[in-house]
Amino acid sequence: MPESYDIRRTAVLLVDPFNDFIAEGGKVWPRLEPIAREVGLLDNLRSVVATARGTGVRVMFVPHRRWEPGDYDTWDHPSPSQRKIQKLHHFARGSWGGEFHPDFQPQAGEVVAAEHWGSSGFANTNLDFQLKQHGITHVALIGLLANTCIEATGRYAMELGYHVTLVRDATAALSAEMMHAAHELNGPTYAHAIVTTAELVTALGDASSPSPSRS
Repeated sequence: MPESYDIRRTAVLLVDPFNDFIAEGGKVWPRLEPIAREVGLLDNLRSVVATARGTGVRVMFVPHRRWEPGDYDTWDHPSPSQRKIQKLHHFARGSWGGEFHPDFQPQAGEVVAAEHWGSSGFANTNLDFQLKQHGITHVALIGLLANTCIEATGRYAMELGYHVTLVRDATAALSAEMMHAAHELNGPTYAHAIVTTAELVTALGDASSPSPSRS
């Protein structure tokens, strides 16, 4: 059954749209590129963001911690992903790779949540507070990576009581197996809807269209 959305209570969460992930020359892009091109990631991200902005749905940016010298050096038990960032300096603050992709820049009035250190956009950030202050009950997740930050953010959102939509072709992962796990195995255990970009765009368009007047 197609999902319906109240545009006043819906937000698109754009997770980690960094150059290092989705731009030519980014540190992670060579590993991500095959899946990204297969699903049409960048065009789908553009479509969802443009549709959200055009219909009045809020776009909220959910960025990962930008690496700085000293990050994790004194931590007791950084995660495997944090150790990788510590070594390779993904999303380094002040670097081109740590900037948002040129096509995904916050517009006036759009929220950029506090940076998350782990995978979840909610843990130790102000994202939940920002969503509640803007009256949001439904979130649609897009961005990177499907099986890490998207999944962790979506699970946390569900635990906090939000309606969660995953957009399967507006995210990507480092392998087909990871995409399969994110959308076919794990997604159905927490997401209320798993849709394509075309399906979400249609639903948001329908939600924003005035009801036909009765004769």
